Amino acid sequence: MRVPVITDPSSSPSQSPSPSSTPSPPPGPSRTDVPAAATTIVAVRTALPPYRYAQDDLTEPIGDLCLPPGADRGLLRRLHASAGVRTRHLALPIERYAGLGDFGRSNDAWMAAGLQLSEEALTGALKEAGLGPDDLDLLVCASITGVAAPSLDARLAGRMGLRPDVKRLPVFGLGCVAGAAGLARVHDYLRGHPGHTAALLTVELCSLTLQRSDASRANLVAGALFGDGAAALIARGGSGGRHSGERDGGGRDSGGRDSGGAGPDAAGPSVIATRSHLYPDTEQLLGWDIGASGFRVVIDAGVPGIVRDHFGGHLRAFLTEHGLTTDDIGTWVCHPGGPKVLSAVSDSLGLPGDALDCAWRSLAAVGNMSSVSVLHILQTVREHHRPEPGTWGVLLAMGPGLCSELVLLRW
Repeated sequence: MRVPVITDPSSSPSQSPSPSSTPSPPPGPSRTDVPAAATTIVAVRTALPPYRYAQDDLTEPIGDLCLPPGADRGLLRRLHASAGVRTRHLALPIERYAGLGDFGRSNDAWMAAGLQLSEEALTGALKEAGLGPDDLDLLVCASITGVAAPSLDARLAGRMGLRPDVKRLPVFGLGCVAGAAGLARVHDYLRGHPGHTAALLTVELCSLTLQRSDASRANLVAGALFGDGAAALIARGGSGGRHSGERDGGGRDSGGRDSGGAGPDAAGPSVIATRSHLYPDTEQLLGWDIGASGFRVVIDAGVPGIVRDHFGGHLRAFLTEHGLTTDDIGTWVCHPGGPKVLSAVSDSLGLPGDALDCAWRSLAAVGNMSSVSVLHILQTVREHHRPEPGTWGVLLAMGPGLCSELVLLRW
């Protein structure tokens, strides 16, 4: 059965609703007091596949893929209705998934679509930053929905004209936490190389991991929740990067390079500190079981409980080390793991009802895109919900391990 493809690109971050209000910056040092060793985020770009579907138009085709003929579809329909997702982008037209057959074909599709989306996201981020491919000193590339050797970043280097001496770090296994963890590791690198420019690229084509003829609850949850996309972030260390200069009013740097319209107010936020945390005895709660058919998702119902019971104390302790409380945080960039996880994060921190609105909106517009999601939300915040200078923020995500990653931001 062929279902209609929605071509209206209204789920793009550029179409996000205007904020109802902008939080006032908390008392504290001005933007100029950001430490010299801080990492500055200068660009974020998301790339979404062209195949966009309403959630209701995916429910029955996914049932055809996962459930035996004549099976009761009550649970499937309830999961799709309660996932908090309105629309999603898929790497392929939905009618092509039945023909993928085996893991090899799914992985080939991941490679082809992943390279295209990666190039689109990274090209867009570099243009926004006013840089070229040869300006990158480090490329961190994270994906958990396919495998390749040479890795995606190596294949991308030739396509885009990255320098032959560019440092590369392909990352597999972090899953949903990789957007936050990747930014944290970029910050670690730039602290040691303050004149360098680094990129974080995340590529997740979650739909290609959907297991055909698998009626398990975890597979049905994944089929209701996850979407596809890629995102790229450009960051500079310390002095702003060895290739950067002061921009003039016409959107060019001091060397005359076209900045793509990005003026001084386009940079930010800065990364001030990071924290990683593994929760003991939770390895079995989230991840993949990998077999002949590919990646079979593991999503345990206990994940929200772990978040609710333990996450708040961990995050508060991190903030306390920097003389802050949750009341000082004006912007929350939270990975939208799903409605129950978002509610658990909010409950564990005692957040106001609208604190995670950007995460809820991202979930509704594009689904859970794994490691891509926090960058998608960060792009939306930068473009449509930009805090006042001096505002504190936290970017956070959780993933297999079970683990969490926290990034303290200052605008």
